[in-house]
Amino acid sequence: MSALTLRQARREDAAVIAGFNIALAQETEALALDPDTVLKGVTRLLNTPDLGFYTVAEADGQVVGCLMITYEWSDWRNGVIWWLQSVYVDQAFRRQGVFRAMYGHVQQQAQSKPDVAGFRLYVEHNNQAAQRTYSDQGMAKTHYLMFEDLKSSC
Repeated sequence: MSALTLRQARREDAAVIAGFNIALAQETEALALDPDTVLKGVTRLLNTPDLGFYTVAEADGQVVGCLMITYEWSDWRNGVIWWLQSVYVDQAFRRQGVFRAMYGHVQQQAQSKPDVAGFRLYVEHNNQAAQRTYSDQGMAKTHYLMFEDLKSSC
């Protein structure tokens, strides 16, 4: 693999990011997401920086991975937690350091922002490969369980 270029996603990346999100849901949870809804969701975040941002990895001009950062206010820490979401690496580029590079990139960004208190992510409980990857990057499993009450299902 050639050298990676890491950058903040742009509007023209919306279709590839939406495709990655659809593949992610299918691979990890056997969910078939509505492509139009996902594209609208990706586009909305790209157009609304207060919601978060995407980081993408490019190899030879092709986007090969992405991750989304969204924000959680922590009154306990008087700071912002950056949530890593929609983490995806194209199958042909897995186990080649793409996630490590993207995570390192957002860690560097966070260092210049004194209000960022840390990172969190959630991972499908059966996705052992992803859990190993996150552990390898120094992330630790927490004692929290996740609950949800969604208006609609995927």
